[in-house]
Amino acid sequence: MNEKNIFIVRCGEAALKGQNKAYFEKMLVERLRKLIKRRFDDVEVRRQGGLIFVRADKAIEPDELIKEMSKVFGIASISPAVEAASDIGTIGEAAANYMKDIMEKTDIRTFKVDAKRADKTFPLKSPEIARTVGAYVLKGCKTLKVDVHEPDVYLFIDVREKVSYIYRQKIPGFGGLPLGTNGKGMVLLSGGIDSPVAMWMMAKRGMSIEAVHFHSFPYTSQRAREKVEELASIVAVYCSRFRMHVVNILPIQEAIAADCPEDEMTILVRRFMMRIAERVAKENGCGMLITGESLGQVASQTAEAITVTDEATDMPVMRPLIAMDKVDIMSIAKEIGTFEKSIEPYEDCCTVFLPKHPVTKPKIEKIKRSEGKLDVEGLIEKVMGDKETVDIFPK
Repeated sequence: MNEKNIFIVRCGEAALKGQNKAYFEKMLVERLRKLIKRRFDDVEVRRQGGLIFVRADKAIEPDELIKEMSKVFGIASISPAVEAASDIGTIGEAAANYMKDIMEKTDIRTFKVDAKRADKTFPLKSPEIARTVGAYVLKGCKTLKVDVHEPDVYLFIDVREKVSYIYRQKIPGFGGLPLGTNGKGMVLLSGGIDSPVAMWMMAKRGMSIEAVHFHSFPYTSQRAREKVEELASIVAVYCSRFRMHVVNILPIQEAIAADCPEDEMTILVRRFMMRIAERVAKENGCGMLITGESLGQVASQTAEAITVTDEATDMPVMRPLIAMDKVDIMSIAKEIGTFEKSIEPYEDCCTVFLPKHPVTKPKIEKIKRSEGKLDVEGLIEKVMGDKETVDIFPK
């Protein structure tokens, strides 16, 4: 029965969704199939009894497949497993052989059997299954002993109606919710550390995403833009193909520099970004904006500055990093693979016309007076007319 490698995939929060559970599980299976198909052939994915079972050709390296599967949001854990017919003797013999294989690869001396009886018609209850299988293992593996407190190996037995499963590991996934189950948002994506992490975190909550990127060519280079596209392609591994809208805001920055106080440059540009992002979001069916802001990290991210920035848009703004320390954000960036690309030293539009002493506690009345000197709608129309849209594919 073991012609293929078998993996048990467990749902995370999707398993808690009550009447909507089937919908979430279906979305998770579809996403898993799509990701696996991108790299591997001859892999079967099916949903059964609250679990997802993946069967793969033995030529596929198990660790590589697990690595890919673990990137799918909604997966709580993955277990490489072997299967046996649901007969206690067959299960016991398969468990003993399974442990022999482990002993050939790993120095272990103790084990504990943890049995679960999903099939309530099975004649033995869970404790009896554990004791009986343990006896088979002791008989087949003479050097092993049982340790119920701190065993070297936990041997899990999952008894089901026709086929039972034997495994030892529960490899954690990222959890969260399946992509596409929680609306769509527009990310303001820069080339820094924070916004790719914010994008990843919202996708982890099941949100489909698009992105808008602002640049100031020729003050910012083509290579700086390419860096952002490369960053986006790394995140696309987790959240699938998406579109990125690219806007050159240099005309807006030049107008602000000519007519407004220097210390207000950062907050005024930020308000324009929010207005433009809102317009792009509405044009593309997005219900909210997403930013990588963290409270107090820079001048434009003080409580007062964020309040003034939000006044420029009617659309909800999600800030998943708002209370996180920079060290924690960097840790996630390293885990998901964006950190090294984010720290490459290419210029960003936010550094163009950067004031020496930016206002940190802006007043909305003063900011609006400054905006009154500008043709706000005309400037937005000008840069929107030159907007580009590119497709981002997983790296």
